[in-house]
Amino acid sequence: MNKKLAAALSGGAVLMLVLSGCGGDDGDKKADAWAKKVCDQWGPELKKIEAANADIKRVATESSKPEDVQTTDSAAFGTMSESYKTMGTALQDAGVPPVKDGQTTQEAAAKGFASTSQGYADLKTKMDALDPKDQTKFAEGLKELAGGLEEATKGGKDALAQLNAGGLDKAMNGQKGCQVTAPSPAQ
Repeated sequence: MNKKLAAALSGGAVLMLVLSGCGGDDGDKKADAWAKKVCDQWGPELKKIEAANADIKRVATESSKPEDVQTTDSAAFGTMSESYKTMGTALQDAGVPPVKDGQTTQEAAAKGFASTSQGYADLKTKMDALDPKDQTKFAEGLKELAGGLEEATKGGKDALAQLNAGGLDKAMNGQKGCQVTAPSPAQ
């Protein structure tokens, strides 16, 4: 069951951070400067999220003990919660993006990352509450958690959709800090 959890996380959390597009051209310098402010702060957070996903995938594929799964997944959810919170703060700290409806775009995207941060915090709380000594109940709990991942990541997906719709995708794609290597899907 934890393999499904790892697959959902690997396929959802990290991939949703990959902004679509082919990278920036010589576009708007103001948008590029704004994107640099955001992406410079996002880079370390994206690496933390990738590492957390790798840890979840590792314990899912190694026939790990339930206690190890619980400890690893809980820590990963905590890391992701903090990283998404930091990403939302970075959006706010960068100021209003220089695009049409920039303030609305910024507020909606920051709200989306805050929602995902809270979603992962909730998953961490639920993971911590599972009893790893009762393997049947633990497996059922993991199944429930896997079902809650879509809801947890919805805010982040919506945030990226807001940024892309606002016309910031090209500027952000051109920034090294916003580029993520997609992991291979979990088996």
